[in-house]
Amino acid sequence: MEQREHLHSTAQPSNLHSLNPLSQLHWLCSRCSLPLLDMIYINTGEATISIYGRKVKCCRNNGRFFLRTKRAEPGDAHNVNVRSEAPLSSLSLLLGSIFVECNTRRSRNIHTHHPQTANSLIVEFTETGGDSSCTEDVIFQGPRWRTEPSDLILPINSPDQQATITCEAEGSPPPQYRWSLNGTLIDLGNDYRRHMSGGNLIISDLDKDQDTGMYQCTAFTKWGSILSRRASLQFAYSRRFISQETGSLYIAKVEPSDVGNYTCVVNNTVTKEKVLSSPTPLVLRSDGVMGEYEPKIEVHFPDSVPASKESMVKLECFALGNPVPEISWRRTSGVPFPSKVKMKNSNAVLEIPNFQQEDAGTYECVAENRRGKNAARGRISFHAKPHWVQTMADTALSIEENLFWECKANGKPKPSYSWLKNGEQVMAEARIQIENGALSIAALNLSDTGMYQCVAENKHGIIYSSAQLMVLASPPSFSKSPLRALLKARSGSEVTLECKPQASPPAISLWKKGNEILQRTERITLFPNGTLKIANVTRRDAASYTCVAKNQFGTASTTGRLLITEPTRITMRPTNMEIIVGESIVLPCQIACDPALDVSFSWAFNGQLIDFQQDNDHFERVGGTISGDLMIRNIQLNHGGKYVCVIDTDVESLSTSAILVVRGPPGPPDKVAVEEITDSTAQLSWTPGRDNGSPITGYIIQGRTPFTVGWQAVDTVPEVVNGNMLTATVVGLNAWVEYEFRVVARNSVGLGEPSPASVKTRTEDTIPDTAPTDVGGGGGTKSELVITWEPVPEELQNGEGFGYIIAFRPVGTVTWTRAVISTPGVARYVFRNDTIPPFSPFDVKVGAYNNRGEGPFSSIATVFSAEEVLDGLWDFHQSSISEVPSVTPKRVRARSVSAVQIEVIWEALPTIPERVLGYEVVYWEDDTKPDTVGKARISGNNTLVNITGLKANTAYYLSVAAFNTAGPGPQSAPINTTTKKPPPDRAPLNIQWTMIGSTLTLHWDPVVAAETESKVTGYLVLLKRHRYNDINTILTNKTTAELSLSANDNYLIQIKAMSEGGEGVGSEPIHIHKLISLSYVNPPLDWQKARASVAGLGETGKDWTAPNF
Repeated sequence: MEQREHLHSTAQPSNLHSLNPLSQLHWLCSRCSLPLLDMIYINTGEATISIYGRKVKCCRNNGRFFLRTKRAEPGDAHNVNVRSEAPLSSLSLLLGSIFVECNTRRSRNIHTHHPQTANSLIVEFTETGGDSSCTEDVIFQGPRWRTEPSDLILPINSPDQQATITCEAEGSPPPQYRWSLNGTLIDLGNDYRRHMSGGNLIISDLDKDQDTGMYQCTAFTKWGSILSRRASLQFAYSRRFISQETGSLYIAKVEPSDVGNYTCVVNNTVTKEKVLSSPTPLVLRSDGVMGEYEPKIEVHFPDSVPASKESMVKLECFALGNPVPEISWRRTSGVPFPSKVKMKNSNAVLEIPNFQQEDAGTYECVAENRRGKNAARGRISFHAKPHWVQTMADTALSIEENLFWECKANGKPKPSYSWLKNGEQVMAEARIQIENGALSIAALNLSDTGMYQCVAENKHGIIYSSAQLMVLASPPSFSKSPLRALLKARSGSEVTLECKPQASPPAISLWKKGNEILQRTERITLFPNGTLKIANVTRRDAASYTCVAKNQFGTASTTGRLLITEPTRITMRPTNMEIIVGESIVLPCQIACDPALDVSFSWAFNGQLIDFQQDNDHFERVGGTISGDLMIRNIQLNHGGKYVCVIDTDVESLSTSAILVVRGPPGPPDKVAVEEITDSTAQLSWTPGRDNGSPITGYIIQGRTPFTVGWQAVDTVPEVVNGNMLTATVVGLNAWVEYEFRVVARNSVGLGEPSPASVKTRTEDTIPDTAPTDVGGGGGTKSELVITWEPVPEELQNGEGFGYIIAFRPVGTVTWTRAVISTPGVARYVFRNDTIPPFSPFDVKVGAYNNRGEGPFSSIATVFSAEEVLDGLWDFHQSSISEVPSVTPKRVRARSVSAVQIEVIWEALPTIPERVLGYEVVYWEDDTKPDTVGKARISGNNTLVNITGLKANTAYYLSVAAFNTAGPGPQSAPINTTTKKPPPDRAPLNIQWTMIGSTLTLHWDPVVAAETESKVTGYLVLLKRHRYNDINTILTNKTTAELSLSANDNYLIQIKAMSEGGEGVGSEPIHIHKLISLSYVNPPLDWQKARASVAGLGETGKDWTAPNF
């Protein structure tokens, strides 16, 4: 049930007035043009107001509603007594209108007065609380089409089929629908075969005679109604054919089932009347047999067929004949039919949907059977149904304003126009003019509100365009556009104050300065639209300004205060400057301004506003309320450009700018190519990179092979490659090795990033130029000569087919015996011959060869053949016959040196019958698992060995034995010791350095060891000159060190923590380039980590990268 709201007065009735019984008051929201459903009735003989209907959401406009009076009968409703508290003579006359304040659900005093007109009343409500803010705006909510009906063709032999014609619109409230057939409204309440689902019309038990025709949907709401496009429903035929052109019934071949009486039914689509012909009997003759005959075309399309654009074109062609003719279609031009063309009713109907210009032409129908064929032709010409070129839009106008809408459509023939309002024809009258596609309505009133449609029509079709008209009536209101309470302006500037009330019709406005009405002067301009402009303002113009707006429905005003301030001055500006990458600067921007102004600073970089939240790694605003200084930390190359400081106040905007040039190491060179290569040289070329503000002074060439760790500097000719050169020759390369090269540029700032690597290129092959090293041997079994050597590394083999040549001879002889080994990785050769005496000396040398030839031999070494091991007694004086040592070493001791090293010491053996070549130390981790054995041998009479490569913090067992060529002797009793805890696995961090003169001072953060690591005992500083092998070290127990460097060398510096467990992880090396700049070699320098001293003490750096030592 709808709720009712009653307004009750708390005062007792007095001085009640009789009112006209035929006054009905219709509420209308003054700003939103929303018709409210409440009605106010004024009853005869009583001063009462009755409100009934549902509660509505009111829209406040300056605290009032406009109500327009209409004639009506008195209504029955809950009465509310209203009394008058003001004398009748004090009331103003308001013809035909009533004003009411917005309802707020709170108590109020109600005053009614009876003016001198018989059909109007003034009712005033005075609020005492509640919310009276406006909650609505002008919103067009009339119905709009989502889906309009479309043509539908159904088979005639499907009586049980159901048809659905779609129709859907949107709006608020949701639209309702009704349907018409051939212009007549369908009574769905009394039609059992037709019903609606949403807006869709559903037809059951289809009937060709009753359901064929043109359907149209209407959508309507309280705002008005709109009509849809028209859609046809038709039924198709099969063997029997009814021509809609001739009206005749054709049967291609009569069958017994065709016998019967036939009646022609003609339907009038306008009046819905039917006319039936007399029955015509069809009798099957039995006195003969129909003979075969060629096709005879009885129905065919005209010679000329007009067709409109996007229409459905149907051509009929039906022939009699025996046998029943087959019908086919073609275009005389030979152009095949597109896929959209369909043939129906046994090809009797050709359909061309969505007809276009290219579909025009001559079409031929061919009827054929075995007795012959016949043809008919016709030409389809192109015509266009209407389509929109210009339509109207939803419009909201004030009462008494004029409306002009125009719609335009193209078509062939030219379309005619008509206009609908809420689905009804709009006729021209005194206020309404219709000319072609233009509609004009003068002096709009509230009754003109509604849904309008422009209709364009020619013989090929009809189209609709819809729009909503809202007529507004309201007093002035500044709720959306009040003057600012305080407006500030700079002395000498121009001030513009806008007076833009919402009012329907538009209000007339005037301006006041204080209580004085403003007049036009040389400096003061009053525009027709209500705008006030004051030129060259001074402090005398400071005052309160009020705009008063008025129309026939009321008056409103808005007030603001104008404050005049002194101009703002920039006292300190940024200047153009150059700076090195990694440094930090402050760009000043300071002002002097009027204390009444609010000031804000912003900075733009190359036209883009700096976001100090997102870019806080480099940019920071510093200074107070009158300072907008910009600090740029750790400047990078991409920070070079134009910086603009923008100062915004309440009254003006100022700016000042500066150009910042950032100089940095050069960009990477490009396109490094190997132009020519030999077995030891490579000719390189490259293109320069960006100089980044400082000319390129030179280049460094680096190379890499599969056998090197990282990139290494290579020798070049010339030795120094200056900045003007883009070629150089790399020398000292190894033959038959695959090389990559890259180039690093240098300028006065430092070394830049390296270029991309060149394509891998292999040097040419040549004969070996390196002989095997560490030639030796000995041992083995009886009659063996064992020769060993250090294999030549792959990068020194100089070509394919690499192998070794072993040459040996007994000492004192001349002739060499040679053997060849073709396996490059072999490092041992055994010569067996029964004639070799035990422990005899031989001269031995080993050479190298490859496919290009033999290379050099090693120097000659002396190697003894194997000794002989005998069973039973042995001759002490026969030194060439031996067995293993028989005595165990004594006083074996072990000491843990670091996390990976143990030192073992023992006493030398006394003189024993067996020969002793040295000592062997055996060690293992677990006493229960002696298979985990490691061995270390030392020759001669040495009694100390360092075992390395051990696990940290692990117990090891050790035993020592003497050995000779016959093998090791008995082992000593096992002893054990435990390696130290590992050194810290963290490198020193936050390394900072400062250069003053030739003295480099280093500082770093201390390294703290974990419980499982050895305690830090100090730090090791390693200093290496670039391209030199010597490394100087400094050991300190502090976190600082001073180094004295030469000004002409490049240096690599690394710091490690020291502990009982050994050296810790090294820091990232620092590359000092001739004491003039910060640079790197590998990997590329992270310039964002660079830091430069602003105080001018010299150059500093932090966490730089360079190649490993």
